[in-house]
Amino acid sequence: MSVEIKIRKGETVDKALRRLKKKIDREGIIKDARAKRGFEKPAERRRRKKKVKNFGAYLRKKWDNV
Repeated sequence: MSVEIKIRKGETVDKALRRLKKKIDREGIIKDARAKRGFEKPAERRRRKKKVKNFGAYLRKKWDNV
């Protein structure tokens, strides 16, 4: 997975680095890397998946009523 940004003319390195960090964050690369970093107990995995499922159901219910 390669993330690439082009430095614009007259742009400082700090601003380019900030854009790179935002792009990495939006694509979820850091989140995935942290999730795969260590062992996750089966109970923690179930709890995390259930939390994601419940949140999705909440959003569907919220937007179906609109």
